[in-house]
Amino acid sequence: MKTTKYYLAAITAYTIWGFFSLVLKPIHDYASLDILFYRVFSCSILMLLITFTFKRKKIKETIETFKALSKAEKKKTLLLNFGGSFFLMANWFTFIYVMNHVSVKATSLAYLVCPILTTLLAYFLLHEKLSKTQWISVGLSISGCLLLSYSDIMDMFFSIIIGLTYASYLVSQRVNKGFDKFMILTFHITFAAIVLLPFYPAYSGPFPSEFKFYFCIETIAVLFTIFPLFLNLYALSGINSSTVGMLLNINPMIAFALANFVYKENISGLQITAYGIIFIAVIVFNSHHIFAMRQKWIPISKNS
Repeated sequence: MKTTKYYLAAITAYTIWGFFSLVLKPIHDYASLDILFYRVFSCSILMLLITFTFKRKKIKETIETFKALSKAEKKKTLLLNFGGSFFLMANWFTFIYVMNHVSVKATSLAYLVCPILTTLLAYFLLHEKLSKTQWISVGLSISGCLLLSYSDIMDMFFSIIIGLTYASYLVSQRVNKGFDKFMILTFHITFAAIVLLPFYPAYSGPFPSEFKFYFCIETIAVLFTIFPLFLNLYALSGINSSTVGMLLNINPMIAFALANFVYKENISGLQITAYGIIFIAVIVFNSHHIFAMRQKWIPISKNS
């Protein structure tokens, strides 16, 4: 039960991301790079304002903690944070491009592929242990993704690119410990903004004038970026990256439902079957925690 709060953090983050298309689709006429620019710049400005207004003490603590590290640990910390920022930028751009110019289903598939890639990266790079039941779950996920890619191989190609960037972010941040999570996220997003800023004059489109654009961007910045990313980093501090990655399947399941019921994209029986298999895989992967919660609550209900 000690890990329940970390599970809830990950579930909340991925449930929110499942509805991302509701604010991204209304601005699909804008270039993917423009959406990326304004998303990152807005997030960076907001987080810096919060940091310098309410977290000045944390800034000092973070600097002192970094100074106290050995030379090797400093190098590792810098690599993890600069790398994390790069993976986020790559993930955001490819996601926005595929969402607005390929299909919602392709982005949905990406976050079905991501848990598999995360689990494999965590196993080989971080040596996270998996039970036989969890390996069965990974096998079920792979079979579901193969079914989904059967009808459109290009969707799978784009999905692997998106999924690999976020899987790399999750695995890298699992070992990025010892610092305040909000400070880490502020660094990732601010560094991304600094990297993108020189490209803005040359690659941005006409200056947006619609209120709708700025409303969607600010909603994306706060509700679909800062808040869920913070929850994601918090979850990684308490449970394995493979577990966090597998819970990521919640995101595409919601996106799949939106693609069907809201955007009226063609959904086949094969796709419904595949998503059903992947849903079962999520339950199987986390069955140990589900049963632990059940055993915890049963005595309580009996005593009451």
